[in-house]
Amino acid sequence: MNNQRPPITLKTLPSWLLIALVWLISKLPLRLIRLIGAFFGIILWSLARQRRFVALTNLRLCFPDMPDSERKKLVFKHCIRFAQAVLDRSLMWFASEKRIRRIVRQHNEERLYSDDGRPTLVLAPHFVGLDATGTRASMMGSWISMYAKQKNPVLNYMLLHGRSRFTNPVLVSRQDGLLKVVKAMKRGTPFYYLPDQDFGAKDAVFAPFFGFPAATVTGVSRLAQLTNARVIAIVSKMVSDGYESYYTEAWENFPGASVEEDTARMNQFIESWVLQMPDQYFWLHKRFKTRPEGEPSVYGKHHR
Repeated sequence: MNNQRPPITLKTLPSWLLIALVWLISKLPLRLIRLIGAFFGIILWSLARQRRFVALTNLRLCFPDMPDSERKKLVFKHCIRFAQAVLDRSLMWFASEKRIRRIVRQHNEERLYSDDGRPTLVLAPHFVGLDATGTRASMMGSWISMYAKQKNPVLNYMLLHGRSRFTNPVLVSRQDGLLKVVKAMKRGTPFYYLPDQDFGAKDAVFAPFFGFPAATVTGVSRLAQLTNARVIAIVSKMVSDGYESYYTEAWENFPGASVEEDTARMNQFIESWVLQMPDQYFWLHKRFKTRPEGEPSVYGKHHR
């Protein structure tokens, strides 16, 4: 992977100074990092009004019977968890392998490996511990990982650096499509896949998410069919002293009768984990941005 480090110039200096601050944060005890993260989470809740509105709208659609006061409490908690996870990324970028192994604990990771030689597709839902879990998983070998190129060259460099610290990943941009993914999977490289966000109507179906139609990419079903892959999941949970990463058993009878059925099943699986830790799912994302033709935006005209 060619990931050249941007030089320090007047244009990139502010970004490099920010990275230096992130490096300093990585030297702090986790408890202090989490305390600082909670402080920024409160600021996020207070100032990011549009994102707060998005999160509250998502919860209203997913949990219509939940009182407004409970939704606000849940979004407040999520803002804190989100900010804490962002600061924890300093550890994923700069902490030693030994420290990361201590902070991010894996459960049933042997389920990643197949006895029959089939490719493996790993569903990684968008919980706040996603990056920590991905970094820890990368210590087990090479992975296929999709990424979105950042406009800031320093940030783009650091994001790719973070993904390749402990392995040589197969990085695929979203613009590349799935052909490169299919080839790498057939060579035996597991695919770390994050399909539970709204990427538009292309290659998506409207599958229920907590009973409300959500544009959901069909890649899990299509890739399982194309490569004869087994599908497992890694679910990340933030806890007070780090993260717990849970590897699930391979899904039985998957893919099923139709892409629509498979995609709905994936959403149902994610729902079951959201109910266990609702404050850790990415509610700030516009999960219901894409609507069926003729339907208005659920976020209003100012949030399209």
